[in-house]
Amino acid sequence: MATYEASIIHEGLGFGEAPRWHDGRLWFSDFYRHGVFSVDENGAGETLEVNVPGQPSGLGWMPDGSMLVVSMTDHRVLRVQGGATSPYADISEYCGFWANDMVVSESGVSYVGNFGFDLDVLLKEKGVEGLLASPPPTTNLVALSAEGAVLQSIPEMGFPNGSVITPDNKTLIVAETMPFRLSAFDIATNGILSNRRIWAQLDFVPADGICLDAEGHVWVANALQPQCIRVREGGDITDEVTTSQTSFACMLGGDDRTSLYVMTAPSSDRFKIADKRLGRIEKAHVAVPGAGRP
Repeated sequence: MATYEASIIHEGLGFGEAPRWHDGRLWFSDFYRHGVFSVDENGAGETLEVNVPGQPSGLGWMPDGSMLVVSMTDHRVLRVQGGATSPYADISEYCGFWANDMVVSESGVSYVGNFGFDLDVLLKEKGVEGLLASPPPTTNLVALSAEGAVLQSIPEMGFPNGSVITPDNKTLIVAETMPFRLSAFDIATNGILSNRRIWAQLDFVPADGICLDAEGHVWVANALQPQCIRVREGGDITDEVTTSQTSFACMLGGDDRTSLYVMTAPSSDRFKIADKRLGRIEKAHVAVPGAGRP
């Protein structure tokens, strides 16, 4: 197994999520600074791209170049175009708790997950062992049309989190955080999902943000450890990147797409970190470049 060590390239985040490589820069959401930001490939030149009062998470770009961003606490997806932000979709009836990560397809169909329950409160009440002993509520993965209408709702998802779409646009892979697995779906030409299956069952790895590489392996941020693991279909771990603190999302970027950018923080517990600025962006050079979406 190949191992790499990440270097810290940017500090001062509240909680970084949804890193995306776009137009030669790394874009990301910061929950507690309530904005979408971008930095250059070395973590410099931070720029506020858009304010999101409802706490931003998943990001993606439409065929016309406009950006979609999840507004977590009000369960909406917003569209940002020409400097203006407008409502795009309201998915509140499908959310058990905050809306979260998303991926946008080449055709403009998007797939949005949500927590399903208040993770921080349940962890405070039960602890990790208690939460695992009594599985929390499942929730829905929502497919949105290019116009922002709900196409489909997939039920009984265990905290659907980071998602990727393969380069042929035929497969969606979703991290289900609480059941420690990656699940896959076939994507029809109209964006409808079918043939749900387990792509990789992980061993006590709560998969958070994920990204795909050109060999079809998935990099997974381990939300309990300072590491990202590279997983092939079936669950074999082939590579590992270690980070300075717990990893929560990752993205392959840089000019040749071989830089693994990792969003890290000491915790995801909003009661402990929301008023602090301890989040980091870390970076490691890996062997296989990124592919697919995001």
